[in-house]
Amino acid sequence: MYPDLSYLLHDLIGTAPDNWLSIFKTFGFVLALSFLVSALVFNIELRRKAREGFYTPVSVTFTEGLPATKGEIFANALAGLLIAGKGFYAYQHYGEFRHDPASVILSSKIHWIAGLLGAAVLGGITWWDGQRRRKAEPVILQRQLYPHDRLSEMTVMAAIGGILGAKFFDLFDNWESFIQDPIGSLTSGGGLAFFGGLIMGFVMVVWFMWRHKIPFWPTADAVAPALTAGYGFGRIGCQLSGDGDWGINNLAPKPGWMSFLPDWMWSFQYPHNVLKEEVSIEGCTYDYCKQLAEPVFPTPFYEVMMMCVVFGILWSIRKRFKAPGMIFFIYLGLIAIERFIIEKIRVNVVHDVLGFQLTQAEIISIVLFCISLGGMVYVSKFRKASEVAS
Repeated sequence: MYPDLSYLLHDLIGTAPDNWLSIFKTFGFVLALSFLVSALVFNIELRRKAREGFYTPVSVTFTEGLPATKGEIFANALAGLLIAGKGFYAYQHYGEFRHDPASVILSSKIHWIAGLLGAAVLGGITWWDGQRRRKAEPVILQRQLYPHDRLSEMTVMAAIGGILGAKFFDLFDNWESFIQDPIGSLTSGGGLAFFGGLIMGFVMVVWFMWRHKIPFWPTADAVAPALTAGYGFGRIGCQLSGDGDWGINNLAPKPGWMSFLPDWMWSFQYPHNVLKEEVSIEGCTYDYCKQLAEPVFPTPFYEVMMMCVVFGILWSIRKRFKAPGMIFFIYLGLIAIERFIIEKIRVNVVHDVLGFQLTQAEIISIVLFCISLGGMVYVSKFRKASEVAS
């Protein structure tokens, strides 16, 4: 496993683990890349739909030549405070920061003198740049914007909502741990619930679309393969770092039909996992020197493979269904099936629901599958009929 990038380079080129690269945690690094992957696929689909006439541009008015506003100066000063203050604190406490960057970044720990200097410098630069660009008579301009022109804004909204939702939903399954250590639970890089991220990210993006008058159904169809690609790529980070999303114990011998595949694809002990569980690795002297006591199903790897299949299906049919919304509802059904299946071999908290023992993800999967079926019926029959009548 590669809890941080120093372990990855150790395997690739033989450098010693626990060097300065250890501040870059593998899970967070891959998670950031997964948002970029989603944005790339989303951009391709939004542009295609714009060419096919699903969108009409929205006229946006803005003024050129105004000085920097108080809000802009304050925002950049705040950024300077955090960057300089946190950065200098991390430099002074490098050992603490290297082992757990989140505990520094997401806490009140800061070097105030460096932070105030950073705020003054960045705020001052913002004011100066505004004065430099200021015109005696500001010019009012108009620009025609398509949804793909707002992609960066939608990606930021999805990232904020996704991360907060994933963490928030995870707290429900691990409430006792949160009560015992609220700060540690909130700042931990692990503990992210996929469906929580999906739901909250979806809510944030829908709000943004409503605010900027972006049609919902064509955009929902465009985002379906993008979400699939991003989620599948993000699970690579779970597998590489060993973040706890592994499966139940798997002591069964590898099936004969898998004999040509590596053993870790059937069962794995996740050595050097980022959670530092459960038993020590003999002879290891590095920071992450533990592995699971017994091999388990490598469920993150399975999900990567399953999402490749889901993405392939969505990508191959995305041009065949013309009714807006159909691809999105198919996506909901496919991810519901995928997650319900994988939950059977994953380690998870179980809830009693009407006498059935179900995980949080299984409950949401059932709900999403029902929404998927209802949505496909609605799009194929009732909505089509209403469009013909109008």
